[in-house]
Amino acid sequence: MKDLYFERNYGRLYEAIENGRCEVFNFDHPLGRIHHQFIRREIPIPIAGRPYFDIVTPYGYGGPIIKNCKEGQRGQLVKAFEKAFQQYCTEKGIVSEFIRFHPISGNALDFKECYEVSYLRETVGTTLAAYDDPVQREFSKTTKKNIRKALEAGVIYEIIEHPKSLREFKDIYHETMKRNNADAYYYFEDDYFMECLKYFADCIVLTKAIHKRQVIGMGLNFTYENRIHTHLSGTLSESHHLYPAYILQYALAVWGKQNGYELIHDGGGRTNDPNDSLLMFKKQFGKNTRFDFYVGKKIWNLAVYKKLCKLKGVETATDYFPAYRCKQHVKASRVKRRI
Repeated sequence: MKDLYFERNYGRLYEAIENGRCEVFNFDHPLGRIHHQFIRREIPIPIAGRPYFDIVTPYGYGGPIIKNCKEGQRGQLVKAFEKAFQQYCTEKGIVSEFIRFHPISGNALDFKECYEVSYLRETVGTTLAAYDDPVQREFSKTTKKNIRKALEAGVIYEIIEHPKSLREFKDIYHETMKRNNADAYYYFEDDYFMECLKYFADCIVLTKAIHKRQVIGMGLNFTYENRIHTHLSGTLSESHHLYPAYILQYALAVWGKQNGYELIHDGGGRTNDPNDSLLMFKKQFGKNTRFDFYVGKKIWNLAVYKKLCKLKGVETATDYFPAYRCKQHVKASRVKRRI
């Protein structure tokens, strides 16, 4: 499966944010080929002898993925991959790994014998290809009513393909993050948006909701192959009665269908709660489209993992992974589990 999240340049977008370096481990074997992209981060805990690292999926989804394999040999290929990647981790000083598997590719199921794989929740999408009118088939009754109200009130939308600048979007996005008291991690800086344009200008589609010549909402989306990934969005608080967030989704669905895309993937919620407010909002645009989201954990060097936990005064068996990066103990690190 080809997808934006498996692109090297996508991983590079998050090197500065994750305080690490994007790397790729390509495993070629007589049985097939596995591609594995991740960010390698130095562990900010002094330990005698040498630096140690852990690895994490770049923002969003990813994990190892089988590119090709002889029929009936996927399990054997993964076993061979695990052995080779263990050696790689030993040589590179990698202690642990946290993966957010790709919900659409289903790669979690291929690697359940290699990693500790856990189901977390659903993610949501809007199917475009299967329906003549995706809005009628996928959007909820209330959602369609809200869109109708917005359009009747004079809200219009605009689609910008391959934008030259993201400044207007950044301003409205930052206002939304401030209003929501979002974690500092989500306040993407100017360099991030510049690199988005540098690496993916041809993949970016902006949606705008406009009322009386004022932009009241914007969305930043990525297109790749036959798929659209919603990425970031923002709205003006004083315009919520005009349903700008609904218009942004409506605009993307209409444009995506007209341009031959098969699916919009919106992702999941902020938490694992099945009633998470963001997840419930997204479900309004995908009555029939769900994907299973899994994460994976792996300790590649148990002795060093235990030593790091001991140095930080934490138990090895905690809900947070890796335990030594628990926020209350490693305040210097900006990294926490983002799913």
